[in-house]
Amino acid sequence: MKVSVIITTYNSEEWLAKVLEGYCNQTEKDFEVVIADDGSTEKTKEVIASFSSKFKYPIIHVWQPDEGFQKCKILNKAVLKTNSDYLIFTDGDCIPRKDFVEKHLKNKEKGYFLSGGYFKLPMFTSNSISPLEIENGDCFSIKWLINNGVEKSFKLSKLIENKWVCQFLNWVTPTKKTFNGHNTSCFKTDLLAVNGFNEEMQYGGLDREVGERLFNLGIQAKQIRYSAVCIHLDHKRSYKSSESIEKNNTIRRYNRKHNVIKVNNGIYKL
Repeated sequence: MKVSVIITTYNSEEWLAKVLEGYCNQTEKDFEVVIADDGSTEKTKEVIASFSSKFKYPIIHVWQPDEGFQKCKILNKAVLKTNSDYLIFTDGDCIPRKDFVEKHLKNKEKGYFLSGGYFKLPMFTSNSISPLEIENGDCFSIKWLINNGVEKSFKLSKLIENKWVCQFLNWVTPTKKTFNGHNTSCFKTDLLAVNGFNEEMQYGGLDREVGERLFNLGIQAKQIRYSAVCIHLDHKRSYKSSESIEKNNTIRRYNRKHNVIKVNNGIYKL
């Protein structure tokens, strides 16, 4: 297969169903879905089972017990279960546009990881999206979004589909090219070379830390913020804390200063 799509989730069945609906309607079909489940209940398993016959390859459900926020740990487990040499990372609250997988594959290049973004929706709009709007693409229509609770702003330009406009916006955007867990992709060999995600980290910059170690390895980044589009469904973040963010920032500062490539507590325990 061409690529593995790793989707993180935790007790968010309704949102995950919408995300999987998005992957059912991709222009590129030659990919597998790997669910990185950080301790969800049986309800999530039921949602995954309801989509099991809709993909070219069986959905791989990687689960671990609920012992608090351990996204890095479940991501590392999921990476080891993938069956392709190229990986797309995203979250169970991000619905992909129909060309999402196609755009990642078209832009992949040895020596690079791809840095994408998302368009954040308010709760009312998130709840308004049905499988029909995902299938026909209306939930990516600027007009539909404005009619369903999204305020007009320049940020809506993220949803423009014109190839040349997107390339121009990717070039001029001041947004840094970072490893973003909701929309990024890389070669598996590169991720293994830095020993995957740092399991010392909780919420707050854990994905960007991987990108910083990839930079230390010599891997560069390409901006696909306006090419590979997904919309972010609103939700609360009970796991967010200033302590975990500060701890993670300390780790990142150390890694940048000392040019750290491999972490000890990653995919493999060194």
